[in-house]
Amino acid sequence: MKTSNRILWMAALCLPAVAQVRYEDILRGPGDNWLTYAGDYRGTRHSALKQITPANAGQLTPKWAYHVPKASGLRTNPIVYNGVMYITGSNEMRALDARTGRLIWEYKDTRSKKEAVNRGAAILGDKVFFVTGDVHLIALDRRNGAVLWQKQYGRVEDGLYASSAPLAVKDKVIAGVAGGDTGMRGYVVAFNAETGQEMWRFYTVPKKGEPGSESWGNYVEYGGAATWLSGTFDPESNTVFWTTGNPWPDFHGADRKGDNLYSCGFVALDVDTGKLKWHFQATPHDTHDWDGQAWPVAVDMPFMGPHRKLILYANRNGFFYVLDREKGQFLRASKLVDKLDWASGVDDKGRPIVVPGKDPTPSGNRVCPGVRGATNWMSPSFNPATGLFYVITLEQCDIYTSSAKEPEPKKNFSGGGAGPKPNEVGQFFLRAFDPATGRRVWEYPMTGPGESWAGTVSTAGGVVFFGDDDGHLVAVDARDGKHLWHFQMGEGLTASPITYAVDGKQYVAIASATAIFSFGLFEPVRPVPVPPVKTVQ
Repeated sequence: MKTSNRILWMAALCLPAVAQVRYEDILRGPGDNWLTYAGDYRGTRHSALKQITPANAGQLTPKWAYHVPKASGLRTNPIVYNGVMYITGSNEMRALDARTGRLIWEYKDTRSKKEAVNRGAAILGDKVFFVTGDVHLIALDRRNGAVLWQKQYGRVEDGLYASSAPLAVKDKVIAGVAGGDTGMRGYVVAFNAETGQEMWRFYTVPKKGEPGSESWGNYVEYGGAATWLSGTFDPESNTVFWTTGNPWPDFHGADRKGDNLYSCGFVALDVDTGKLKWHFQATPHDTHDWDGQAWPVAVDMPFMGPHRKLILYANRNGFFYVLDREKGQFLRASKLVDKLDWASGVDDKGRPIVVPGKDPTPSGNRVCPGVRGATNWMSPSFNPATGLFYVITLEQCDIYTSSAKEPEPKKNFSGGGAGPKPNEVGQFFLRAFDPATGRRVWEYPMTGPGESWAGTVSTAGGVVFFGDDDGHLVAVDARDGKHLWHFQMGEGLTASPITYAVDGKQYVAIASATAIFSFGLFEPVRPVPVPPVKTVQ
């Protein structure tokens, strides 16, 4: 196999051979380190760091920038451990000094001919893991980028590719697949982190004859329900939650009558066996391409009286759901956006009350929200101190069209399309919700072209960082959304920020379209004493 690996600077990696990223380290959640795509297993994206506060956030300045060669539209979410940052691109990974941005090593898989966006890495033990566009999971030595093992877990010829950050849990690495618009069958797969041996595989479209397959009609073998976003995990119940994408064909549902299980929601799986515990489907029989790809956030908080173990789930279809994560019981749904007309509400079982006449048509049908959804895979966050859930939302409606053309499996045909009128470009808002009541507490409106894909990160310092629609990294007060600071990145943002610390200094990092930027508090330059000039007589 042809690969390329360069070790450029080992001085920064003088780590003892026994230095391992343990499962217990990841369980502790983000502090100095940022060890999962979502920061912690539960998906809160809330950091214990508090050096940056509303009082001093205005003093943030750029510390370094690393421009990724030939990059375009980076979606990577950095992983940081012991002062080393791991970033990914299409079929490649790099290790950077998190203090300075200096390149330590790089790995390029020159074998893969499939280019695809890549959302990040996973870390466990002495390994970092990432997926390639042609559906390989690769384990690298995190100290030098050497290949330790790789496993192919799908084929491009079957309409699949891979783009998500893997999830390392206990002794396993779990990955998903993309390609739900092509006529494929989605799944989640777990590997032994040490050896690469496949441990289990769960298909998000039941096989013909299995329970749930009757909900698919003609396309059960090619139903879609891709798994292209990283999952979250509840250690107490040993449950991994993985989101599922749209059914196929996306906009034409006449030949797949039924709920189309398990698309447009998420599945709760036993992490040891991959067995389904329960599932939640936000949009049964979706015809608007509303993937369920915004991960379930696990929190413990009072709800309707007693303290409960909850799932918070902001969905592309326009609703914000609260579920009991022990039983999978639906508890409540409230509106994420004002522009929502395809359903009048949600019933007591969590099913949408669909408004008739809102399916796509050959001539076009205006429906809200738009095809990008009320939110999407842009990362939400939850601050236990404020009790608020922070999420990027999009107020937009689109014209949805359908086509009765016979779709061909494994080909990129979606059965129609969607897009806004030229004068109806949407507007993004950062919104804070109280999950206990469903109330919108505050919102931060954005200007811009309606093209952002950036999310949020929350900190114990009381600050929420996010990427806005104009290409700024922004800091606001977590309590009331008051603007504190911003920095113009010079290009669009298609990734979410993280925060980490090295040598007692807190940093905030984000990928722009072509580079990684890191910011920290301003440090005044101390003048160097100048010895007095001696006069020569």
